Amino acid sequence: MNQLAVIEREGQRVLTTSQLSESFGADSKLINRNFQRNSKRFKEGKHFFSLTGSELREFKGSRQNDDSLKFTSVLYLWTEKGAWLHAKSLNTDEAWDAYEMLVDDYYNVKQTELNTSVLSPELQMFKHLFDTVAQKQIEDAERDKKLNRLETHVTTIKETFTEHKDEDWRKSINKMLREAARRTDGDHQGVRRMSYLKLEERARCNLAIRLTNLKDRLEEAGATKTRVKDANKLDVIESDTRLKEIYTTIVKELAIGSLV
Repeated sequence: MNQLAVIEREGQRVLTTSQLSESFGADSKLINRNFQRNSKRFKEGKHFFSLTGSELREFKGSRQNDDSLKFTSVLYLWTEKGAWLHAKSLNTDEAWDAYEMLVDDYYNVKQTELNTSVLSPELQMFKHLFDTVAQKQIEDAERDKKLNRLETHVTTIKETFTEHKDEDWRKSINKMLREAARRTDGDHQGVRRMSYLKLEERARCNLAIRLTNLKDRLEEAGATKTRVKDANKLDVIESDTRLKEIYTTIVKELAIGSLV
């Protein structure tokens, strides 16, 4: 196994899909398919982290020579538990052997502690002061991350379940989907499923994963069981301006028959 570039996220080592697939002797597309097929088993923060927007741009900037990141719009970073789920999905001897090596030689590798007892009292004092300041900055950074995530969760809930949903937009979408269904065999649900598939292809997103994440956030924020249960893919789309614009275009195309 080649030497892996160390990547850390929230105090633990993680691997990109490219690194994981190379270690397992599998194609990255297979890793992604396994993820999509078993998306309900993967929990963000436990099995993986996802990078988008400014976080992804910053990550790419620190690894400009990594061609595998060039066209990535969402980057998944896999924890040790996430790697285990992928090894279980692949279920090959090579994958299991690689997983064991990753655990021993990558995920659980600890930095060698320095013997500071040989330092002069002055240097020991400076080291103690530095460690104290560094630890406080780390704790402050983690606190800020948690606050930002909480604010994001609250914003998502407000946007999703506000009393001022864009009902006109939803009515327009449903009307156009009915028009598209009439142009085919009247299968309204089939046309709706097709519209979601077209959106996933065009926007390079996974609505099932986004919906699962939305429901998880709602549960964590204390939303009622009814609200969590009623959350749907249209809620996910409406809460994301980019997805909403792309989806509206797709539904219009379906309505006039250009995609049917």
